[in-house]
Amino acid sequence: MTQMAQTQVPEEDRLRADLYNFMGLILAGPPDQMLLDQCAGLSGDESELGQGFRALSTLAAKTRPAGAESEFNKLFIGLGRGELLPYASYYLTGFLNEKPLAALRQDMMARGLERAANVFEPEDNIASLMEMMGAMIAGRFSAPATLSQQKTFFNRHIAPWAGHFFADLEGAKNSVFYAPVGKIGRAFMQIETEAFRLSKDQ
Repeated sequence: MTQMAQTQVPEEDRLRADLYNFMGLILAGPPDQMLLDQCAGLSGDESELGQGFRALSTLAAKTRPAGAESEFNKLFIGLGRGELLPYASYYLTGFLNEKPLAALRQDMMARGLERAANVFEPEDNIASLMEMMGAMIAGRFSAPATLSQQKTFFNRHIAPWAGHFFADLEGAKNSVFYAPVGKIGRAFMQIETEAFRLSKDQ
């Protein structure tokens, strides 16, 4: 059934879903050697997004898993807390586990999405939201979301804070490998925001 849904997704949307999935993967935990090798193979053009991919490729070729893990821990875990708290609730209210998380859980339930049993992070963390958006576009768990459904989810749960988070990640004092990840995310959020703004709901 998932395979049937996949074939109905236009190429442009498959590419969008792939980028959301990539962002979800690289923000969910420290990259292993396989993911670093994949990042090292990326290329980009002169756009801001493309420049981010080129910078990430260069850094990934020089980064080892232990170094990436150390940076990830400083950014997101730390002693007590990391440099950044990548949660919608925190960015929008200053506290964890607040109304934005409750609203997200309601929308997840309505779409038949649920947190995996082995995931203990609150669902409003940036990695989970990127993964959810990718899954909705590609129709990984059910029929692909319509443009209107994508726009509603994006505007409600991602647009209000993700660009700010990615800008913070790009400029964080502990960001080296993750600085271009922030640049890619910030540029991608700008592209998506503008595309949804110009779109006619379907």
